[in-house]
Amino acid sequence: MTSNRQFILKRRPDGAPVAEDFALETSALPALEEGQFLIRNHCASLDPAQRGWMSDAESYMPPIPLGAPVRATTIGVVEESRAEGFAKGQWVLGLNAIEDYSVGTLGGFTQPIDPNAVPSVTNYLSLFGAVGMTAYFGFIDVCEPQVGDVVLVTGAAGAVGSLVGQIAKILGCTTIGIAGGAEKCARLKDRYGFDHAIDYRGKDMAALDAAIRAVAPDGVDVIFENVGGDILDAGLMNLRHGARIGLCGLISEYNAPEPVGARNIWQLIVHRASIRGLLVADYVPRFAEGGAKMGEWAATGRLVVDEHVDEGLENALPAFMRLFEGSNQGKMILKIA
Repeated sequence: MTSNRQFILKRRPDGAPVAEDFALETSALPALEEGQFLIRNHCASLDPAQRGWMSDAESYMPPIPLGAPVRATTIGVVEESRAEGFAKGQWVLGLNAIEDYSVGTLGGFTQPIDPNAVPSVTNYLSLFGAVGMTAYFGFIDVCEPQVGDVVLVTGAAGAVGSLVGQIAKILGCTTIGIAGGAEKCARLKDRYGFDHAIDYRGKDMAALDAAIRAVAPDGVDVIFENVGGDILDAGLMNLRHGARIGLCGLISEYNAPEPVGARNIWQLIVHRASIRGLLVADYVPRFAEGGAKMGEWAATGRLVVDEHVDEGLENALPAFMRLFEGSNQGKMILKIA
């Protein structure tokens, strides 16, 4: 245990990331200092937000430095410890990197977890992690759903969107999901219980507008937005008065070589609607609350969660790019150990 493989950011991607932007390098493990512990990472979470961290742009987190491993939430086991509260063999969850080993520090983001408290330890990266808590608090707190609301979810077959749609049904809403391809649209209805599914492929903004209007002729009360671009523009053209939009992500715009964005924001004025950005970090003190409710719904069969696990640190880039190709079937996780 003397070396560490790391998925390194070598240059900032211009558009979609390519292999030349990264390198798989091996470095020596540092000696632990007092208050530190060594984590053997078993799995890393792959999320669209990581694309933003690769850019040299102001955000809620600093850019990943060039020459550093790509930042990621990981679950792993403590291999060695000089920190009180972190014993060898303890499972932990934290914001670390895509690498074999990470060094944790007292007072950092890493927290102990109990693998026996969940069906699979990977659930700490999906249902009980940032994905599940984004869906729960982003929908309930930001979108303020009411019984009978018509809810439009974009990126609905994704890790967050699929959970939002199910929560909306549990709370008595009518749900419309937008996804790419017939297979994903079928899954929206058959597995996640959406009332309506719209395939965005081959549709421009006008066609998407018409497709939404066909299933929601009186408009939508809530949009949970993960995609942006034409899909957001189409949703904006179908608002009811007083509609609420929770802005979770803009995945269609992250790799765009030129700036793009919604053009129909003026509809917020027409319908006295509101749009609010959401960041799951704001809800960390309430994770126990959200986790308890999500766990209850899952245990009673009212909520299903899917995970897509690819294996091998050497496959980090193709696994990450699944998020933008839409080829993942659930929460994207990279198995390292």
